[in-house]
Amino acid sequence: MTYEFRDYPDREMLAMDLANQIAGELRAALGHEERAALAVPGGTSPGPVFDVLCAADLDWSRVDVLLTDERWVPESSERSNTKLLRERLLIERAAAARYLPLYAEAARPEDAMEDLCAAIEPALPLAVVLLGMGADMHTASIFPGADRLQDALADDAPILLPMRAPGAREPRITLSARVLDGALKKHVLIFGQEKRDALEKAQGVTPDEAPVNAVLDEATVHWAE
Repeated sequence: MTYEFRDYPDREMLAMDLANQIAGELRAALGHEERAALAVPGGTSPGPVFDVLCAADLDWSRVDVLLTDERWVPESSERSNTKLLRERLLIERAAAARYLPLYAEAARPEDAMEDLCAAIEPALPLAVVLLGMGADMHTASIFPGADRLQDALADDAPILLPMRAPGAREPRITLSARVLDGALKKHVLIFGQEKRDALEKAQGVTPDEAPVNAVLDEATVHWAE
């Protein structure tokens, strides 16, 4: 497994460089495809990247945007990743993009899985994926010790899976490792020494213990303190 590691002097420079690279990759994809799909994480880390990317000069009307994973909460919840996307990415020029949700009004994610997958399938493979990584080496909502971990890592995994994990307050829904790893361009964004140490710890470890290893091959890792 090989990946490129980029070390930036500060987070602002990382955000600008990464946003410009993603915009360029989307432009390139739109040069030979009718549409291009971009999958991004929630959380606070990608916010500065979104702040730059939302103003990128490209044909956003031909871009499908979706999350890599989502908590099973309505968009009105402060814990909704969709809320962050609507506030920081799907604005300015990027407001023209088509959003593909990972949440529907249902008591359990299992009740909406078929319809959500059907909406995403035509957009695959992903043109670009941006991922985060936790200190426990999880990525998206593919957690060590999660109830559907093996299903999410399987070569024949479905597009989406419901996921419940120790320490996760709500059920999650996540793109499978197969879909994430199948992206034409892959980026992993991490900040701080703890995450850098976790990335190094993941070397030589199985994806069961370090799920991020399922998507790292040929990815570019972007790091700043």
